[in-house]
Amino acid sequence: MADFRAVIFDVDGVLVDSPHELAWREALAELLTGEWAGLRECTSWTPEGFTAQVYRQVVSGRPRLDGARAALEFFGVPDAARRAVEYADRKQELLLRSIDERRFSAYDDGVRFVAVVKAAGSAVAAASSSRNAGRLLAAIPAGDGSLLESFDADLSGREVAHGKPAPDLFLAAAAELGVPPERCVVVEDAVSGIAAAKAGGMWALGVARFDDAAELEAAGADLVVTSLDEVDVDAFTAGRLARRGSV
Repeated sequence: MADFRAVIFDVDGVLVDSPHELAWREALAELLTGEWAGLRECTSWTPEGFTAQVYRQVVSGRPRLDGARAALEFFGVPDAARRAVEYADRKQELLLRSIDERRFSAYDDGVRFVAVVKAAGSAVAAASSSRNAGRLLAAIPAGDGSLLESFDADLSGREVAHGKPAPDLFLAAAAELGVPPERCVVVEDAVSGIAAAKAGGMWALGVARFDDAAELEAAGADLVVTSLDEVDVDAFTAGRLARRGSV
């Protein structure tokens, strides 16, 4: 049994079906068919090759520059460390345009789960590696305000010494909420995020929205669900992570 006193939410993939993935994909396509066209033959990149699986395994959950460099290295783009800055900037331009045009949606089960755990007495924090997560959350209605207003703390994009899979961001969220790490539950959809939660001594609730439950379990998740509606709220209130209907 545990006494869950705080829930720390990743945003992209947990609460929001955000435009990050599309922005990374389109930015690289623009560069390798435009300014970097001369490099294309040196790479393994194809328009179809930047799949959702590549995004989740290589980019998701990382700080922006780390994600840019990792994607360029994955596709064999020369001088990846230097070119990562230009790639990250192009991705950011496309992302902000998508947010302004509201080309994203919230996961209803995620919005409901935030309300449920708050009603159960847990403090809640948003802790995404993305500096744009707060902007996304502010655009989502919840109750009488926005989803962003539901959180007791928002550390999205906070500068930390080490990004995920290091636990720095989640530990900072726990400290800001005034809750010991062992009393925190992290809700994540990325392997790097699950690893970060466990490295910080926290409970990890994995959300497998893309048929990747096995990967999240292998990373150490204490419970993996495909929808947060599957979480047994009574068990959660009692200090257990369990799926509805389980013994």
